[in-house]
Amino acid sequence: MSTSRTAAKTYEACPPQHVAFLGLGVMGHPMAGHLLRAGHTVTVYNRTAAKAEAWVAEHATGEASQRARMAATPRLAAQGASVVFSCVGNDDDLRSVTLGADGAFAGMEPGTVFVDHTTASADVARELYGAAKTLGLSFVDAPVSGGQAGAENGALTVMCGGDQMAFDAARPVGMAFSKAFTRIGEAGAGQLAKMVNQICIGGLVQGLSEAIAFGQHAGLDMNLVLDVIGKGAAQSWQMDNRGKTMVADQFNFGFAVDWMRKDLGLVLDEARRNGARLPVTALVDQFYADVQRMGGNRWDTSSLIKRLQKKTD
Repeated sequence: MSTSRTAAKTYEACPPQHVAFLGLGVMGHPMAGHLLRAGHTVTVYNRTAAKAEAWVAEHATGEASQRARMAATPRLAAQGASVVFSCVGNDDDLRSVTLGADGAFAGMEPGTVFVDHTTASADVARELYGAAKTLGLSFVDAPVSGGQAGAENGALTVMCGGDQMAFDAARPVGMAFSKAFTRIGEAGAGQLAKMVNQICIGGLVQGLSEAIAFGQHAGLDMNLVLDVIGKGAAQSWQMDNRGKTMVADQFNFGFAVDWMRKDLGLVLDEARRNGARLPVTALVDQFYADVQRMGGNRWDTSSLIKRLQKKTD
């Protein structure tokens, strides 16, 4: 995959460290690249070894050739690292790279910080925080917002849960791929904040979808309308970045419907536990299920508008 950046990244001063990165998907691949460009020595691991080989082949050039490495297991990747980062698929994937004989925890020295950027449950964050603590390690749950473009540009927003000292150790390193790296509270708080984020996005995208579909059926020039209302109270990141691509029927912008449904599943599970009422979120989750049934599993989240077009055309 391409890791080309649309804007130059200025890296904060941070003493070079030996770090590890586990998981080289559409987010992890560029995030690990920013760590290397910031001057750190980076050992990567990926379940599909070919992705780790490709990352090293892309990045082990020139001065960085001695600082870009790969390892066969999470344990080997974590050995000697001061901070271990991960960005994998779900709770079970996260357990697989942290726990067990080949997991990262088995290779980490006491005092090492594990920072997880997976969007996962608050429960698994608390579970792994406890498991790490018994080994003399630190665990920070640190899901991100900003999508593939944010990862490529080193401009992610990171929401963290965990101990203050662990957060303080991780933040200067993590700023290599971030524009904001903030501690929300104790273990699990980062994941809960990401759930808040996804609730907001789901409602905004559905509202924008309905507005565009309404305007199209009314015969309006929706590109012009979006230019006008984008200067007023209706303005949002989704409108600025996805409005006109929705009008153009383009839905290849990173964060996929399948991933959003996974995230909303976590949200709704947590809401059942804490008693929060989320009628709009539950409805939007079902609308995304409609998009999946249309074959839009890999379309980006703005594809909610497709189900409106399908029902009204």
